[in-house]
Amino acid sequence: MNMRIGGLLLMLIATGASAEGMEERLRTQLRSTTQQLQALQSEQAQASAARLAAENQAKQAQAQIKQLTVELEKARGTAEQLAGQQQSLHSQAQAQVAASNEQIGTFKKAYDELLVLAKGKETERARLQAQLTERDTQVQQCSAKNQQMYGVAQQILAAYEKIDVAEVMSIRQPFAGGARVKFEELAQGFGDELYLNRFDAPHTALNQ
Repeated sequence: MNMRIGGLLLMLIATGASAEGMEERLRTQLRSTTQQLQALQSEQAQASAARLAAENQAKQAQAQIKQLTVELEKARGTAEQLAGQQQSLHSQAQAQVAASNEQIGTFKKAYDELLVLAKGKETERARLQAQLTERDTQVQQCSAKNQQMYGVAQQILAAYEKIDVAEVMSIRQPFAGGARVKFEELAQGFGDELYLNRFDAPHTALNQ
């Protein structure tokens, strides 16, 4: 009897000990499960925050895409406008270059014509200057001849002053050959001297 009671006591003690160990295991598992649940909740909260952040970033990215699209369209329109202006300026520049080349050609033609005219005028001036120099020389020669002829005329007057009336009357006599010859020789000498001192200007007109 006592032995049975002792066995029962031992069984109760063992069962109690086993229950306490099971309770401890359950508590440990509960703590572990609670920690895992908290970790999952924390991860879920982080994931939700990350999702919200990603959604906000996506919205910002979409807004930036829209803004960049608008700016791109605006830049494209500006580029097309600038391309049109550049083409217009290029056409205007080509037209101005063509007009300038034509004007340069006109100026060059006029310059060449003026150059030919200037050369002709210079040739004409040189010719007139040569004629003027020739005329100056002729005038000087004529002046010198005039001085010489004036001297001959003075000699003729002096010679006539020396001839008296008797000599003139003797020249008119039919038989006064000596006086006539003397007078003719004197006249011939003066005539020869006048002929030698004559001035023959070349027949050259200034307006040739």
